[in-house]
Amino acid sequence: MTSPITSRLLRIGWCVLVPFAAVAAYLGLGTVAVRLIGEPIAATAVLDMLVVVLVGSVRIQQPRWLAHAPAPRPRPKIPRSGWTVLGCAVLAFLAGQSLALSIYVTAGSAGFDASNQTRHVAGSTATLLLTLVAAPAGEETLFRGLIYPLLRKRVGIRASMLVTAMVFGLLHGNAVQFASTLPLAVLLALVYERTRVLWPCVLLHLGFNLAAALVPAQALGALANPVSAVFLCLAFAGCAVGLYRRVAGGTATGAVPGLEGESAMQ
Repeated sequence: MTSPITSRLLRIGWCVLVPFAAVAAYLGLGTVAVRLIGEPIAATAVLDMLVVVLVGSVRIQQPRWLAHAPAPRPRPKIPRSGWTVLGCAVLAFLAGQSLALSIYVTAGSAGFDASNQTRHVAGSTATLLLTLVAAPAGEETLFRGLIYPLLRKRVGIRASMLVTAMVFGLLHGNAVQFASTLPLAVLLALVYERTRVLWPCVLLHLGFNLAAALVPAQALGALANPVSAVFLCLAFAGCAVGLYRRVAGGTATGAVPGLEGESAMQ
């Protein structure tokens, strides 16, 4: 019988190994794509579509591999959370943008500036394709479709959510985008835990990216201060806790989804 300390160490190791292996494979394929294509934005779009195909094939052909217990209860037996999710999504956007703008105004970010320059060089068409199609589909497939369910096989909702959110933010490569995407990643993990399908996460991610592209920075200028950032982050945290309680209470013990061959990519 495994001791509590050994069990905890194994869970910690799992939380390190799973995202490290997945992200290392993603970055390795990305390096190959950049060398073959030569343009980073186009290469990233191709990479994200490749992730959709590879992980999507596993989710469809072998749903047991990424299924975890407990399964969600049937929808009629739990309160609907659609309006709560939409409210959390708005708060996630405002909290993330406020925190990111505060960081940028205070300390700047060479990484964020370099990212913007790369997008500018690639042109609007390639950038929009990445932002509104490839990134939402590919990143959700990688993080909520692969990393999160693998983590949930060994650890609970909160640990899986926080690890996935942190790695998701870090993958963006700079403090500004880390801050702006962290609340979104927390929300998306809860949505996936509730639904066990990817399309709601993809739509929320797309909406977040679309809002970030359409809402001018000047309109959010009033939020670029620590007071607003703290207030909005606390408001989002409260909304996320409420949603977490619904999600955690809306699962049934003993059943694992995907055992009847149902597609997990629906």
